[in-house]
Parts: sequence; C-alpha cells; structure tokens
Amino acid sequence: MKTDNPKGKLYLIPTTLGESDPMDVLPQTVKRAIDFIDHYIVENEKTARRFIKAVNAQKVQAELKISLLNKHTEVSEHNAMIKPCLEGINVGLMSEAGCPGVADPGAVIVKIAHEKGIQVVPLVGPSSILLAMMASGMNGQSFAFNGYLPIDKSDKKSALKNFEKMSSDKNQSQIFIETPYRNNKLLEDILSALQPNTHLCIAADITLPTEYIKTLRVTDWKKTKVDLHNRPTIFIIHKM
Repeated sequence: MKTDNPKGKLYLIPTTLGESDPMDVLPQTVKRAIDFIDHYIVENEKTARRFIKAVNAQKVQAELKISLLNKHTEVSEHNAMIKPCLEGINVGLMSEAGCPGVADPGAVIVKIAHEKGIQVVPLVGPSSILLAMMASGMNGQSFAFNGYLPIDKSDKKSALKNFEKMSSDKNQSQIFIETPYRNNKLLEDILSALQPNTHLCIAADITLPTEYIKTLRVTDWKKTKVDLHNRPTIFIIHKM
C-alpha cells in the first residue's frame, strides 16, 4: 500500500541578541539543527547567512535555500515558504534577534504549519522579553508584552498612563519596546508621564558585554544618567 512521505519539521531557531559568539548564549541543539537544515525562512538574508556561518563555518552557503519573511513579503508567499515541509524537508525559521514567533513576524508561518499538520519544534534561546522580566524584580507571575507605543506624543502619554493604571489594578508588570534610536526620547516621556513611585526597569544590550539592567522608581530615575541611544532596550513598568 502506498503511503505518503513523512512531513518535514519546522524548527524555530533562536539567534543572538547582538554581536556575540552564538555558542556563548545558545545550546548545542541549535548548532545540531543548523548542521542538518538547508532550508530557512528569515527576515534578512545577509545577517542570517552570517549567523549560520558563525554557528557552523563548514556549512556550504551555496546549498542554502532562503526565503525572506519581512514587511515586504506578500501573504500569498507564505504557503510557498512552508511547502518544503510538506515534501519531507526540514525548514528552519529564524528571527533577526532572539526567539522566532515572539514579537517577530515568524508567528504567521508557525500558524500555517499547525494548520497543515507540520510538527513545530521550538529550540531554546535568548528572549530579551523574558530575560528582562527575570532580572527586573517585578511580577513574573503576571505580565504583558505591549510592543511599541504610539509615536504621537499625546497618544504615547495616554498609553503610558493606561499601562501604569493596569499594572496597579491587576498587579501586572507592563512591558514595551521602542525603535532603538528613539529610546532616550521615550525615557524622557516615561519619566514625565508616570507617577514618582512607579517602578521602571530598563534592560539594554541584554547578553552583550555592555549589558545594563536596572530597576528604580521613576523619581530615582530622574536623578540617574543613562544613554540608551541605538541600544536594544526593554522597558518594564509596575505601579505597586
């Protein structure tokens, strides 16, 4: 009796959070996956190839099949990216930084994989959101990741005050991020909008030699100098 070929698996491959040795922050399971996977879905081909080479310098780059998943990718292209799995070929999904599918466009591919009965294999790696939460001293039992705040100054102030109220009402830590070159301006807005006793954690350059993680009350941050320009940063607030 004829049977269908087994499906390949979709491996969620974490990357580093910056310019560091991958094997300093990633387990051997990630290297083993890259050793045998030749098909990848990535945000940026150049950085993905550089990462793969850093993990396995013997990998033949010319044999890699790479699909791009970013803001320019059409929805109609998504199914084609996952098609190799239906043909029995393993595919690696890679984020630009950290864990695929978490604050990352890769989630849409994972959703399609589940719909098509393709096994999804998440590999262990650094998540800036979780690492910041771990180091913040805030409520690790209840927290929410809110992504980017509004750009408009008035809308941003309203959002900050709303998150502050939510953290107090629900005893829930509120996490958000900003485009790195706007970090210093966001910090100014946070210190202007929030109440003095609200706690703020700033976690910048996580896992890098320049790592900076500190939690203080807003009133104390106003007396502290820190330059966050162009440094990947997680902000967490909690009004206790």
